[in-house]
Amino acid sequence: MSRSTRPGVSVELCPDGPLLVRGADVVRDADGIEHATTRPVVAVCTCGMSGRAPWCDGTHKVVPTRPEQRR
Repeated sequence: MSRSTRPGVSVELCPDGPLLVRGADVVRDADGIEHATTRPVVAVCTCGMSGRAPWCDGTHKVVPTRPEQRR
């Protein structure tokens, strides 16, 4: 799923993963703090477990998010 938030900026939700943000100059986190982007595409954490928030560090791969993944 992809949607445009403003001209030249797009956001794509990766299944069971991060949001891929393309074309943004900054990303604003849940606390309203702006984080400058230095790359054309950045991965924003959606699991809430990243050690580099708001950026994704791959933690979602080892943290079960769906009930059927939990053991």
